[in-house]
Amino acid sequence: MPKDAGYQVRANYPLVRRAGDFLFVSAVAAKQSDGSIAGASVDQMGTMSLDIRAQTRATLENVERSLQSAEADLSDLVELTGYLVNMADFGGYNAVYNDVFTGAEGPARTTVAVHQLPHPHYLVEIKGVAWKPLVSARDG
Repeated sequence: MPKDAGYQVRANYPLVRRAGDFLFVSAVAAKQSDGSIAGASVDQMGTMSLDIRAQTRATLENVERSLQSAEADLSDLVELTGYLVNMADFGGYNAVYNDVFTGAEGPARTTVAVHQLPHPHYLVEIKGVAWKPLVSARDG
């Protein structure tokens, strides 16, 4: 059973679910353990600023924490799906993605636009599938 990934969910579902040698990572966003949202800030005048690069980085870190709770990491991802509220953010999302993954070893990827995400300050949400073979006691 995966350990706590440090990310509070809003409903009764696991952040990671194992099915044989595969790990299915539920979609996560840029929510931090203290409840704040990375890449979302308000200035002194009350103007909201949302940063796709900061949110993408924090979201991938949350994916990684979810995987680590199941003794895996980003290198075990075989598929990744990104959901963007605005395709105008694709360039910033892609820049961070390319910092984290290389083309040859990175996961297969799909990025889609969605109308909205569960919080109005979320710009991106990411889910994935990882392959992490179970090691039995007889395997060593």
